[in-house]
Amino acid sequence: MIRRLKTTAFAHLDCPDARQALQVVRWRMDFTSDKLTIERVYLITSLPPGARFADGIRGHWKIENLLHHVRDRTIREDDSKIHTGHLPRIVASLRNLVIGVHRQDGHTNIAPALRHTARDWRRPLAALGLTG
Repeated sequence: MIRRLKTTAFAHLDCPDARQALQVVRWRMDFTSDKLTIERVYLITSLPPGARFADGIRGHWKIENLLHHVRDRTIREDDSKIHTGHLPRIVASLRNLVIGVHRQDGHTNIAPALRHTARDWRRPLAALGLTG
């Protein structure tokens, strides 16, 4: 969660197109360990002062929460034993496809959707009109 966003405009820096610098302060509470983490990120951008940075940063985390969090927690991608060649990228694409099919089918919680599909693999395909 973004707790603070500071911006400052400047006229010159070693980066020729740089127009302003930002400091983003994020606070994150890990509920499993009750540990608070504070992260500071510094950015330099060519966008003019007054641009809506907070919306863009929140948009990035929305994607993180909708896709990568599901891959990490529900599908347990980090526990995968696939580490060589092109297979990790291929399997990640298949995981994204599975999540996308379930989201298109109207599921907001992927874990029960996966359990439902595990009982009959044709269910999400039928909802998308892909079965014969």
